[in-house]
Amino acid sequence: MNEFVLMSDPRIAAIPIAECGEPLVDVRLDGSLAVDPRKTDDTGAFAYLREGLLNRLVKAQQLLPDGIRLLFIEGYRPPALQREYFESYAGELRAGNPHWSPTRLREAASRYVSPPEIAPHSAGAAVDLTLVSADGRELDMGTRVNATPEESDGACCTDAVTIGPEARANRRALGDALTSVGLVNYPTEWWHWSFGDRYWALSTGAGSAMYGPRELS
Repeated sequence: MNEFVLMSDPRIAAIPIAECGEPLVDVRLDGSLAVDPRKTDDTGAFAYLREGLLNRLVKAQQLLPDGIRLLFIEGYRPPALQREYFESYAGELRAGNPHWSPTRLREAASRYVSPPEIAPHSAGAAVDLTLVSADGRELDMGTRVNATPEESDGACCTDAVTIGPEARANRRALGDALTSVGLVNYPTEWWHWSFGDRYWALSTGAGSAMYGPRELS
């Protein structure tokens, strides 16, 4: 994909879903990944991913430099929660930019939160993560996980030129490992990676997505 495509792009919504039926699994049961508690919810939904995505993350972790591990922060997000996130952020943008058209507002909101009808998180196909040292210390990635474009002045974008050399090297290490196992990044969020969803399908040229939105049963 040679251009910067946002989640709001109509081409993403147009991609068909050939749901493969793969289960959502709790990454905490596998024990291969360190799991951060900051997104913990009452149902534990945050810790679920499609099984194939979890397997790829375990492989990616093995490709990282010695002494560095993945830190899992959030995976599955119920559709209702995704809608809540999107509408809340869009409301913040609307309050600060009352002259924006609905189309511009949707595009701006989708830099940070996917529109709920196509959200990779709600398919169990996306993961937010970062890197930690052997003793659990989060590495310098240039911004905190989930920093907004406004808060970070664009430094949340994966290829931001305003971050320091250490953060750039750490983002490169994360990206090299995850792309090696087939994941794709959402370029406005260095921490967001996915596999099998519509955005992945557009990025890789696949004819359809493998995973569609679902409820956690």
